[in-house]
Amino acid sequence: MPTEEELFAAVDTLLAGEPRMPAPAERARLREAAGITQARLAQVLQTTTQTVKNWESGRAEPRPPRRQAYQRLLDGWSEQFPPAAAPDSAPADTSPPADTPPAATPPTATPPTTPPRAPESRKAPKRPTTTAAAKAATARRFENGPLAVIDVEDGETRAYCVGGLVLDVPAKSLPSLIDWTLTEAALGQPRLHRNGRDGDPLLVLTAAALERYGLPTALSDEERRAGRLPDGHKAVKQLARANWKLTRRGLGPWARIYRPAEGAKRNCVQLCIPAWNALDAREWDDRNDPRLPSMHPADLARYLGAYAQRVMTPRGTAAVTGLELMTALRPPTRAEKDPATGEFTRALNDDALTAVHDVVECEVPDEHPLLKGRFARHHLRTPAEMLMEEPYDWCRPLTDEECMRHYLVAVDINMSFAAAANGLTVGLGGPTHLTGNPPFDPSLPGSWLVDLSHVDLSRVEIDGRRVDGDRLPSPFTPKGDRPTGPAWYATPTVAYAVELGHEVAPVEAYVRTRNGRYLDAWYKRLRDAYVATMADLGVTTAMGGAEFLEAMARSRRTDPTMALLAGAIKATAKGGIGKLRQRNRGQVPYHEPWPALERETWRPDIRAAVLANQRIGLHRKLMKTAAAAGLYPVAIGTDAVVYPSPGPSPLDVLPHTSEGKPVPGGFRLGVSPGMVKHQGTRTVLWAEERFEEQGGVFNLANHIKM
Repeated sequence: MPTEEELFAAVDTLLAGEPRMPAPAERARLREAAGITQARLAQVLQTTTQTVKNWESGRAEPRPPRRQAYQRLLDGWSEQFPPAAAPDSAPADTSPPADTPPAATPPTATPPTTPPRAPESRKAPKRPTTTAAAKAATARRFENGPLAVIDVEDGETRAYCVGGLVLDVPAKSLPSLIDWTLTEAALGQPRLHRNGRDGDPLLVLTAAALERYGLPTALSDEERRAGRLPDGHKAVKQLARANWKLTRRGLGPWARIYRPAEGAKRNCVQLCIPAWNALDAREWDDRNDPRLPSMHPADLARYLGAYAQRVMTPRGTAAVTGLELMTALRPPTRAEKDPATGEFTRALNDDALTAVHDVVECEVPDEHPLLKGRFARHHLRTPAEMLMEEPYDWCRPLTDEECMRHYLVAVDINMSFAAAANGLTVGLGGPTHLTGNPPFDPSLPGSWLVDLSHVDLSRVEIDGRRVDGDRLPSPFTPKGDRPTGPAWYATPTVAYAVELGHEVAPVEAYVRTRNGRYLDAWYKRLRDAYVATMADLGVTTAMGGAEFLEAMARSRRTDPTMALLAGAIKATAKGGIGKLRQRNRGQVPYHEPWPALERETWRPDIRAAVLANQRIGLHRKLMKTAAAAGLYPVAIGTDAVVYPSPGPSPLDVLPHTSEGKPVPGGFRLGVSPGMVKHQGTRTVLWAEERFEEQGGVFNLANHIKM
């Protein structure tokens, strides 16, 4: 128990007040006056140069014990180098001294009477609007960026943020780290839509940080299969004792730690743990040359921070983030004032996915509960029983003439799934069943049972020319085979049959009468992110042809971190579309509901529409290219197209007009989504050797890489 003298001494200290630190600008002035560099000062105080920069810019304040040492140093410099005296700007005193007799006063003349002037009118300073004030407050709350990489070096815990900012972390335990993040770190991201919610701060824990906060640096086999630490782990118990909660996925590679919201204020922090495979190399890294395991925390903060600023703060895998981005840009609800009570209530947004609707048998995967008992155990559903809208996986043998061209050149469509989503009308509400041979309506998104086996590409005219249909894949099946009877198709596929000049006669359909261009904002966000990242790599939208190919070749060596970012953005677009029909990954038995089915965004019909539009858009370019130059592909893998070529470059094979411009409607070299880049080149001899090894023709598209 403290003595009376100790308590009095503590009170006296409190009355005296803590010594005040000089302003940030004064700290820098004193250091420069002393001739000391930031690096030298950091060495003396045993911290980083960036931390000293933060102290002098006002972005951070020193903490004990460095604060007392820094204060003592600044006090000493203040005595040695006082601020320069400011020039006296007060007017000189011209009144006579008190002992001087007053001078004789001449007779005063009566001044002419003038009307008093009205006081000058001054406009009141313009007050910031509520919206501007809210934005300013949000900027202050999140002034240190969306995320931080937590690392421990030489016993010091630091948070590496975007822009090179480094914060000292005083937290000694995992619960206190969460408290510090929400109260002092100023981390988070402003909402992407006015009706959305702000992004929770993200902490990326390095292996050293895991050890610091009592977490394992690697998961056991059992923990890896479960995707989380057991509930009995000491870290989980520690959080529970501090009244922190975990979501259903628990303390795993992507963990959410929260307390119930206080009004509009969220109390939630997300953890990303790369050592537990949070950043899968297939999405976030280079599988052939992984860089993330050895990346410095500052570089990792730059990488993930750039992703957060251009796309959004990661919420999990790139695929999960792609799906979350849809909701962030098209929130399902908004606050609406009730005119009767004056209180705000929750209202639904017309342009968003707002509810879980009934599903359609032809649109769901085989393991869906709706199909329980519907088919025999090992039955394979036919196109007349299942909507099979998938990307191309097609190839054919080379003709004798094509074998004489020496090379096979593969071109790849940039961000093909995102480009296919642009401008696409998709269903927002539940399905409406149309029966009795309904007429086809291209404005209604949905699924149509129709026979397209009569469509013959050889009878189609493109710009007055016909093509060789035998050397082109059918636009109606992923394998490129011609349909043999009625099958289920998404609206873009049936609309393309009409575009080719053929009659269609649907048998039945499931359509969505409430619909809209739900994915437009999502596409634009990802497009801008990708284009900006490629510009950082030296590839801009103004480039085309040889200049573009040269810039792409250089880009791989320009900035490896930004190259990883470009790949992550592409994985976000592709994975986000795939998540619209997330399948059962073994979480529950076959034909039992799995968690993804509870989401409003579990919409296999939207996924089917995007994939159909991607495949149809690709086929449209194939037709234009074949009609303009008699050029036919030999293989297509998703969004990669392989052409026989007399030379090794795409410039040797992609057709141009007489003015030297790309054929309208065909493939065009460029960085924008929907345009193509060079994927790789092989010789025809190489392909024939592969065919001989495999004993037949197989798809070469994904084997031709640069």
